[in-house]
Amino acid sequence: MPATTPISHWIGFHLCLVVLLGVELVYYRTHKHSPIHKKSLVATALWIGAALAFALFVYATLGGQSTSEYLASYALEEALSIDNLFVFLLLFGVFKIDSSHQPRVLFWGVSGAIVMRGAFIAGGIGLLERFHWVSYAFGLILLYAAIRLLFPSHETSDSKPPVWIQWISRIHPVSLRTDRFFAREDGHRRMTMLFLALIAIEATDLVFALDSIPAVLSITRHPFLAYTSNIMAVMGLRSLYFLLIGMLAKLRFLHYGLAAVLAFAAIKMLATRWFELGPLSSLAVILGLLGITTGLSLAFPAKPAQPATP
Repeated sequence: MPATTPISHWIGFHLCLVVLLGVELVYYRTHKHSPIHKKSLVATALWIGAALAFALFVYATLGGQSTSEYLASYALEEALSIDNLFVFLLLFGVFKIDSSHQPRVLFWGVSGAIVMRGAFIAGGIGLLERFHWVSYAFGLILLYAAIRLLFPSHETSDSKPPVWIQWISRIHPVSLRTDRFFAREDGHRRMTMLFLALIAIEATDLVFALDSIPAVLSITRHPFLAYTSNIMAVMGLRSLYFLLIGMLAKLRFLHYGLAAVLAFAAIKMLATRWFELGPLSSLAVILGLLGITTGLSLAFPAKPAQPATP
């Protein structure tokens, strides 16, 4: 059982989050006319730098072992979060959300994810401490997620809105506006497609949390380390989305790397009774798997589709 983390650490971490969000917001507003890729590069560097700076704090207060667990958990969550980017791209296409309104959806989506991830981690650690067999259940969940990633869906961004949107429309009218969450039309306040996109993003994060939280708990059972590493990775997801949006289609082997990372975490949980791999070794494996599949994607790009012959 990890030592109790001082309450000052928890308060300080969340205060730092607020400050970083303020810095990011001020930067975006003072550079509103700059290209989105340039702003996203700066914001991504801000969050990665903050995550590494926090690792120094962990080293100074909790020691080297805790630092290794934090960095391995952060790298794992950051890697698995990349898969979210593909889903974001699909959802924004389905709901026809303009790029100028996407940051707003992602901001509130990530804010909700902080609360959701905290609850998941607390519940997951509690179950693992009380019922040892839960680690095997988590391992099987991760193994299923790994297999699922080997066979990605082939949905397209121009597909029709899901049936559940039509079902909601029958219960409560939905405005087709995408510039705000609620709009007043025909004398009634209605939710908009932008709000439905937010709901879809939150639901997506819930599904991904079922994979990523057990994966992080395969690295560390320390609540503070599991939570902070997870949140730091998620916070940088918004800027990373806009930074990598043009590269996602080129990383055609990346899902194999993500599947291998999940399978690795699953094996760690399933075999925890017989052997234990340290956080530094776990970090090396995670970075190695992602580096190999990213390198292969860039070295062997997909061939452009040939036009159909008449």
